[in-house]
Amino acid sequence: MKALTVRAFFLLVAAAAFPLSAESPALPAGVTRVPVVFSGGHETEGQDRGRPVNLIAAALGVPTEVFREAFSHVKPARAGTAPEPNQVRENKAALMNALGKHGITNDRLDTVSNYYRYARGRNELWTHRDAVAHALVKDGKVTAFEIVDAGAGYSSVPQITVDGVKDAQAKVELAFGKDLAKNGSIAVLKVQDGK
Repeated sequence: MKALTVRAFFLLVAAAAFPLSAESPALPAGVTRVPVVFSGGHETEGQDRGRPVNLIAAALGVPTEVFREAFSHVKPARAGTAPEPNQVRENKAALMNALGKHGITNDRLDTVSNYYRYARGRNELWTHRDAVAHALVKDGKVTAFEIVDAGAGYSSVPQITVDGVKDAQAKVELAFGKDLAKNGSIAVLKVQDGK
């Protein structure tokens, strides 16, 4: 045990003296890295009443319209009330009847539904992770972007701003898929000519 402690001590000293870092590469002269501020990106279609249907459908591996049609057979409880056990069973049966034929299991439906469940009336938001990116700025203009963390849980394209850059134009595209940690992530972030 003592040898392990001494070895751990030397590893800590070495790590402090020679830190491993994932620092971004050096920049050309006159270029600075400026944090990108993402805002919005959690809007939903009016017909979905605040549900992130595109995220849920992608996580289940079905088109948005398939999930939307399946959910049309569900009778949600009134706002602020819990559904009765019989109502829960009937709603689950309706969903599985529509989605089971697409290979979706009860366990997967529960996993995805629970992941994106939230109380809208309490100003909550479904599970998500904010994206992190830098703009490379030269002479007051963005020349490129670097994505540090693509985020997840965006149901719509977020807006971006860059401190010190007026009207930074960017093309932003999202990626959707079954991996909950990547569903609704930033797939494309690139400079777009504002002309």
